[in-house]
Amino acid sequence: MPSYAGFDGAPLHYGESLSGRSLDLPPVVVLAGGPARHPSYLGDLAGLDSRWRLIVPHLRGVGQSPQPRVDEAGSFWRQAEDLERLREDLGLDRLLLVGHSAGTRLAIAYATQFPQRLSGMVLITPPAGYLVDTPSDTVELIARRRGEPRFDEAIAASDAGPDLTSDDAFNTWHQRTAPLGYAAWGPAEQAHATIGRWSAAAAKAYFSVEPPGDLVARIGTLAAPVLVIAGANDCLTGLAPVKALATRFPAGRAEVIAECGHYPWLEQPGAFRRAIDAFLDQWGSADKARPAKS
Repeated sequence: MPSYAGFDGAPLHYGESLSGRSLDLPPVVVLAGGPARHPSYLGDLAGLDSRWRLIVPHLRGVGQSPQPRVDEAGSFWRQAEDLERLREDLGLDRLLLVGHSAGTRLAIAYATQFPQRLSGMVLITPPAGYLVDTPSDTVELIARRRGEPRFDEAIAASDAGPDLTSDDAFNTWHQRTAPLGYAAWGPAEQAHATIGRWSAAAAKAYFSVEPPGDLVARIGTLAAPVLVIAGANDCLTGLAPVKALATRFPAGRAEVIAECGHYPWLEQPGAFRRAIDAFLDQWGSADKARPAKS
């Protein structure tokens, strides 16, 4: 597995999908959420790797990348510096970022710390409450699902809060709450929910540093294009705050996918690919990559 040195010299790793890659297109750096979930749950993003070279970092404490020596180094704010080291290691002038869920926090951290190094950004079902004033509509979305036994059990587990005493306990909690993340709880969704293990210690470190108070103001100065993809039935992030987030970016727009929860590439792969392909074809294709280091 390829590796590079993080901002403090730590050996960090990333996965790489080369299926059908076009050599004249820049790679897409994909940031998993969770937080601190193994990126295997992303799969190939509904076949996105058929054209684009996907670079998928193992964030600190996840997969092949070691747990940070201090929590601060594993925060989403500081890991933006790791992404900058990754950009340099890949020999790229700018990064084209795709982030999912909590991974969008890292994407935004990078965009606001290294704005001149960002060519474009896709935020998939991002948590937005820390960036917008729009009231969450998760209560209304959840109310529509009440009465489904497995969904009601997931709500009860979510209300009880995560168990961080061990990785096993943390993962058990995520499995109990999994139905919240999908618009339906069928065989495909149930199978997907078992992919990608969480790290309790890495999740704790991820939130160990608060972003600066002027983060929203920084977002308002970003020139790079931004696509925000929302699930119309996402009971984890809600819909209204996610749509509002897109308006914070000067070149931002939102794409809402119907009958979809938190994982649009799995739940509505056709609609997901239409949305992300249009964005990448317009903006990614215009940003040619320098040859990556072998």
